[in-house]
Amino acid sequence: MPAPSTHPPGVILLSGGLDSAVTLAVARRDGFTPHALSFDYGQRHRHELDAARRVAESLGAASHRTLSVDLRAVGASALTADLDVPKDRDPSAPGIPITYVPARNLIFLSLATALAEAVGASDLFIGVNAIDYSGYPDCRPEFIKAFQRAATLGTRAGTDDARPLRIHTPLIDFSKATIIRLGASLGVDFSLTHSCYDPDARARACARCDSCQLRRRGFEEAGIPDPTVYAHQPVPS
Repeated sequence: MPAPSTHPPGVILLSGGLDSAVTLAVARRDGFTPHALSFDYGQRHRHELDAARRVAESLGAASHRTLSVDLRAVGASALTADLDVPKDRDPSAPGIPITYVPARNLIFLSLATALAEAVGASDLFIGVNAIDYSGYPDCRPEFIKAFQRAATLGTRAGTDDARPLRIHTPLIDFSKATIIRLGASLGVDFSLTHSCYDPDARARACARCDSCQLRRRGFEEAGIPDPTVYAHQPVPS
């Protein structure tokens, strides 16, 4: 009979993007056995699910699940409805962009909490960022703190078992360039990741959506070559 692992389990939300890949690498670095969780939610950029599988395998996730939650029935987002993805927008402009998916992280964290209970994990990792991001309200520290308390109150693990959930946000105060440098130091293969909101049929990035702009600028500022395959050569910033 094999000896039990000395590494505690941790659930990592893995979209297949740059930030979630680095978050998975951080969880491994910090001694957790990572159980990756991805979502097929009807997103137009479903190519990210292929990237998530590649990243989970590359970084040695102990398990990788993909749950189907069709948020197209809710709509109201350019990622899940027949709405144009904004291009050439300043990602730091005030206001919440149309690429915001209503309550997405609230839904995803709820399901991740369920998985954490199932695998006996007290630790959940999410790659939210409050510096280089598009202004989504469910990426803010206040939201994460509030959800952590709600999850502890609403689960058997947090009440009967006195095992409160800890939500780790290791990238929340980092710039995109800092995230990229960290990932590079941890051996993340960024060519496996996918960030574009509006890729073409060959999964090539558009270079013009908020996510592409933030990613490209991050590589430039980090001084690390950008491995992204673009449908059209981006204009240098």
